[in-house]
Amino acid sequence: MSAQPSFTISMRESDIAVLTFDLPDKNANILSVPVLAELEQRLDEIAALPNLAGLIIISGKPGMFIAGADIREFAASMDITPEKTVEMCRRGQSLFGRLSSLPCVTVAAIDGICVGGGAELAVWCDRRIMSHSSKTQIGFPEVKLGLFPGWGGTARLPRIVGLANAVELITTGNSLDASAAYHMGLASTVARTDKLLDEAVRLVRDEQNTKQYVRDRERWSGPVEYSPTELAFLGATASAMIQRETKGHYPAPMAALEVMGEAAMVDLETALQMEAKGMANLFGSPINAALINVLFLTDRNKKDSGIEGEPIQPRSIASVGVIGSGIMGGGIAAANLKRGLPVVITDANADALGAGVQKIIEEVAYNRHTKKPDAERAIEFSSKLNPTHVDSEIAACDLVIEAIIEKPDVKRDLYSRLEPQMKPDAILASNTSTIPITKLAEGRQRPEQFVGIHFFNPVRRMQLVEVIRGERTSDATVATAVAYAKQIGKMPIVVNDGPGFLVNRLLFPYMNESLALLCDGASIKQVDRAAKAFGMPMGPIELYDMVGLDTAMMAGRTMWEAFPELIYSSPLLPAIVKTGRLGQKNGRGFFSYQNKKGRPEADPEIEQMIGVYQKQPRKIDEQEITHRLFLSMLLEATRVLSAGIVRDVRDIDLGLIFGLGFPPFRGGLLWWADTLGAAKIVELLKPLESLGPRMQPTPLLLKMAEEGRKFYDDPHSFATN
Repeated sequence: MSAQPSFTISMRESDIAVLTFDLPDKNANILSVPVLAELEQRLDEIAALPNLAGLIIISGKPGMFIAGADIREFAASMDITPEKTVEMCRRGQSLFGRLSSLPCVTVAAIDGICVGGGAELAVWCDRRIMSHSSKTQIGFPEVKLGLFPGWGGTARLPRIVGLANAVELITTGNSLDASAAYHMGLASTVARTDKLLDEAVRLVRDEQNTKQYVRDRERWSGPVEYSPTELAFLGATASAMIQRETKGHYPAPMAALEVMGEAAMVDLETALQMEAKGMANLFGSPINAALINVLFLTDRNKKDSGIEGEPIQPRSIASVGVIGSGIMGGGIAAANLKRGLPVVITDANADALGAGVQKIIEEVAYNRHTKKPDAERAIEFSSKLNPTHVDSEIAACDLVIEAIIEKPDVKRDLYSRLEPQMKPDAILASNTSTIPITKLAEGRQRPEQFVGIHFFNPVRRMQLVEVIRGERTSDATVATAVAYAKQIGKMPIVVNDGPGFLVNRLLFPYMNESLALLCDGASIKQVDRAAKAFGMPMGPIELYDMVGLDTAMMAGRTMWEAFPELIYSSPLLPAIVKTGRLGQKNGRGFFSYQNKKGRPEADPEIEQMIGVYQKQPRKIDEQEITHRLFLSMLLEATRVLSAGIVRDVRDIDLGLIFGLGFPPFRGGLLWWADTLGAAKIVELLKPLESLGPRMQPTPLLLKMAEEGRKFYDDPHSFATN
């Protein structure tokens, strides 16, 4: 434990103590084992104070109350027994429970983030007061880690805000702002940040006079006031909602619902025991471990500068030029505007530019509460958007992103015209998804300041951005591109140049194999169902239609030219495109979208076309489909590692989760592979090796199997292979 205390006790008034939590040398207050031990000591000291009327718990960090428990401690104790898990929960419940048994009113004065264990500490207090700050929120996100609150949250919260409200908060993991918390009854009052402590004192005095907190303590120690009929109805409706949202892949929300439902009819102490026992079924499970890994992936990404060695100060990006006002260019422009960056946008087609600008303003002005564009927001953002046909206005920006047609010659002509007018330190970037950055950099005056910044469609929803380093791209340019992506709220991963870069390169084997499966006898329904059963948000055949069959065919040609020996060259896709079927964009692809809601429906004509290319159809079971779809992706990942495309295996997992929708509950492609083990994967591939090199173990995989090595043993080491 640090020599500096995490908690300090002061007296606001002669009979009101203030316990301030300020973890030394940290940006956030985290509840680790040493911190909890210190809290216990401070509560002992507070309990010994004579004639105490109130205790106020507050944070010493502006905008940060408590960010929850120390997840790294959780990760380090994954292998403890269920009995130890119960013991761990009971210790936390007992410690926090002291806040509801002190001989004075206890108040949590919350400014900023209050989640997880922090929210549980707050609900053990008699009252909660929250600041008006936009940063202030309270929530129980444990289900997002495959858990539920285990320090009393499932027992205390239903007794404070009602069972239905508690079920919604805990099973969704969503947070509330101060206003929503107040209207729910979770916050007693809301105050200005600078008046938070004064209002907490006033609250203590009110409770001292009314003694309502004493009556609430008595009431909250008993069962929840809910009739059996109401309880049955809530259980049925909540269960249906959870099943719809989780597809059965995430057990924690359902487990939380069951615990809260059963514990509602018993006293608080029994409810706490039930919570601890329920937690023992979740803590340390494969899904819990996988979801914690995803948390670590995102945390690592926040800290990653994108380069190795000595840190480099990224250049400041204060203005962005976007060339192309279509779906991608418009989405990129909107993403910048939302984060306050001025945007200059152009398009060779004047009508397209006008239409694009209108869509951009509609997107950035959209008000989530009214569900429509807001006039004031539209005016505000319009002042920062400059549509132009003048090259010099684009060239004056700190960063220029090209998002035009995927034709190298057209792009290079544009660069040659624009680059001489750009500022000496400005960065020129391409949003290309297929063309090598090194190839596009040929002939550039400053190739070291040319980089790929590949956004994913739709930009407004997709967090991932690939920053592609060409052979001559400098560290300073990469660092600046990474910092810029984070500036606009994206999640950048740095990849070296190569066909398909990272995400599309790994997506292609998965989609290509789905066509091979159709030609081998599997049905569209079987293939998509197997992918969704594995956890993908949609099947590969439906994904073809969303991407566009013509677009997918062009990307496939690029991959075939790069890796002809690894590609199953199916005549099926070109044949379908030749009939004019392009997917969702024209209402006909592998599915028909001609119904009123535009939803995919089976199309008999497609079934007939597939039949033409099924040479010797055979029965294919779901296991074979799953193995072919995902092991082909895994094999390509080992080739990516061997080629040095990424710096760390964790970039692959982060990229696939946030770029392709790879199921988070599996922890990432390579995390999932580690749960199987390389030797097991080699065995699974044996029945598939007759399909050719694309389904045969790679040298890296064979070496890992021989050595008993896992991808996550040393995630960074593959960069040197």
